[in-house]
Amino acid sequence: MAKKLNDKLKKQVQRVFAEAGRKILNYKQVARRLEIDSTEGKNDVLLVMKQLAKDKIIEEIDAGRYVTIFVHEFVTGRVDMTQHGTAYVVREDGQEDVFIASEFKNTALNGDKVKVSLFAHHVNGKQTGEIIEVLERSKSQFVGVVQVHYNYAFLIPDDKKMHINIFIPKEKIGSAKQGDKAIARITEWTAEEENPFGEIIEVLGRPGAHETEMNAIVVEYGFANRFPAEVEKEADKIPEKIAAEEIKKRKDFRKTLTFTIDPEDAKDFDDALSFKVLSEGLYEIGIHIADVSHYIPENSQLDVEALKRATSVYLVDRTIPMLPEKLSNGVCSLRPNEDKLTFSVVVHMNSKAEVLDTWFGKTVIHSQRRFTYEEAQVRLETKEGDLANELNIMNDLAKVLKEKRFKKGAISFETQEVKFKLDENFKPIDLFVKIRKDAHKLIEEFMLLANRKVAEFGFNLGKGENKKTFVYRIHEQPNEDKIRMFNIFAARFGHKIEMQSQKSIAQSFNQLLEDVEGKPEQNLIQSQAIRTMSKAYYGCKKSMHYGLAFDHYTHFTSPIRRYPDLMVHRLLFNYLNKGVNANEAHYESMSKQSSQMEVKAAEAERASVRFKQVEYISGFIGDEFDGIISGVTEWGIYVEISQYKCEGMLRLNNMGDDFYDYDEANQWIIGRRNRKKYQVGDPIRVIVAAADIFKRQIDLHLVDDGVKREFKRGWEKEKKRRDKPAKGKNKGRRR
Repeated sequence: MAKKLNDKLKKQVQRVFAEAGRKILNYKQVARRLEIDSTEGKNDVLLVMKQLAKDKIIEEIDAGRYVTIFVHEFVTGRVDMTQHGTAYVVREDGQEDVFIASEFKNTALNGDKVKVSLFAHHVNGKQTGEIIEVLERSKSQFVGVVQVHYNYAFLIPDDKKMHINIFIPKEKIGSAKQGDKAIARITEWTAEEENPFGEIIEVLGRPGAHETEMNAIVVEYGFANRFPAEVEKEADKIPEKIAAEEIKKRKDFRKTLTFTIDPEDAKDFDDALSFKVLSEGLYEIGIHIADVSHYIPENSQLDVEALKRATSVYLVDRTIPMLPEKLSNGVCSLRPNEDKLTFSVVVHMNSKAEVLDTWFGKTVIHSQRRFTYEEAQVRLETKEGDLANELNIMNDLAKVLKEKRFKKGAISFETQEVKFKLDENFKPIDLFVKIRKDAHKLIEEFMLLANRKVAEFGFNLGKGENKKTFVYRIHEQPNEDKIRMFNIFAARFGHKIEMQSQKSIAQSFNQLLEDVEGKPEQNLIQSQAIRTMSKAYYGCKKSMHYGLAFDHYTHFTSPIRRYPDLMVHRLLFNYLNKGVNANEAHYESMSKQSSQMEVKAAEAERASVRFKQVEYISGFIGDEFDGIISGVTEWGIYVEISQYKCEGMLRLNNMGDDFYDYDEANQWIIGRRNRKKYQVGDPIRVIVAAADIFKRQIDLHLVDDGVKREFKRGWEKEKKRRDKPAKGKNKGRRR
């Protein structure tokens, strides 16, 4: 048997045994699974099996009968399910992920913490194994559509990584009807049962309805629409009036000019700024942050629930807060014309934005003015209006702070944030990209300054064995292989990342992001650049923040909506008062929970945006748009519609001008007859063919004469109907 053939057959036989797990097989059974019928082929299989036994990958337990050898090594990790039904277990020890064939998942679901028994062999270079125990469920509640049968039902989960339907006994269906979207809780699932058993715990409504889908997104990503009764009860007991004794313990800033700048619809005001001229060219600037830790004792019901959520979630139409409304929008919120308790970083700064002195401590403030970003921006641009002089001085200082960051190698990751204008029924009637101006950047720079100063203070507390536990925001250097891949991607648009040093990488990233501003490919390149970077996370091991070019960085400025900031407040107050060193393992565990929930919150926010994008685009069926190819696969082309920053799928079987093949090596598709190529970055003209609100998918067709004729026939009457104004009312199509 030729070596090349032997190697190929060896891999195939290994895969058969990997999929068989603990089953005993002879060479005929293996050959049958490989669809090998010839005597010569079967003999080759037997030779390969003997070689694998010699290599101690499989074991001959009696004459001609073999089984996989387990290495008797067990590892733990989290399940990352694929859409094909197989899985990978991301090991806790950071070593190579373990591939799990579909038949060896047992009852594990996506995100579960599991124990894995490793196989001796690898498949396609990957360590393989079998899940033998679910140690911790990631979640037990799932959102889906109810499918009712005669005396039972199934919940068909929305989650694409949930490959099994939940069996609902008749007595557990409750008020759910056929086709309802509902929440089911898994009550029991043993390895002997094909499907988990569950019960319907809440009916959300009909699929596609706004309220139904938004509530479904909240639950799907592991958050809750309501707080437990005991948490609300604890919040209600918190007094709104500040005790005089508490004010005496704090530095009083109530007579110092203080203001907030926030979005127009904001209610949870985390931060305020105070400003005082000490002498010519010397200023006192206070960064005052809501003192949430004063109101929430550690291990209280409020604290446990806040850690469980770890972050507020900002969906298109609502906020799912980390704290009950009484705290987030009331007691803790730094509303104007009210005394409020704060934890502050106060700096003395000269006109060169050099920090000459820093003070940390508990304070009481009284905000005299609540600016929206738009109101503050008017004062920065016109130099007129109340507090215009103070705002412009602070803006000049903020610009110097930003310039210093970029000289040190910070990267400008300005993303295009899609926003919606909704009507009274929450239907999107307009879609636009939010523009960040100087007012946003002013606040950002002073928040960055406070976070950096707190991190520096925490890091410098003790040395060696006396080092104090602290929580940092960590952003590691990007992987060089990822940057090389991004370089190939950027080259298609005529750009290049210089890789001689970390500084040159940062500088060329900034130049690229500046060059693409306002161009059709801006959103695509910005998104890809962010994916190239390492994911920021929380932890107790100090590391630099690569993107900001800070040696020390933490999150201190948003404790109403981020649990790590609450942790940092507690640690800082403890150390300012000469408290004992905090338990690092405990804070590391809370940091990990916060990082995980941050990812889920971002996914939920993207899902809500995607839902509204698809709903909005559904009003443009049959219309043509310019787009940019954002991805190519064996089944189709992903296209970002430039005008609305949303992605749709152009399926290869809908491209009728030729038969197209996917070239994975070159990352393009190419026509067999016309040899036309489509690759990432190419401009393309498409027609919106369909928009599925339930699946949150947009289907596109390529614009050519044939497609135009097809849509012209099918949509001419419909477009006339929609474009024709109703009597007495203007009901033309939205544009």
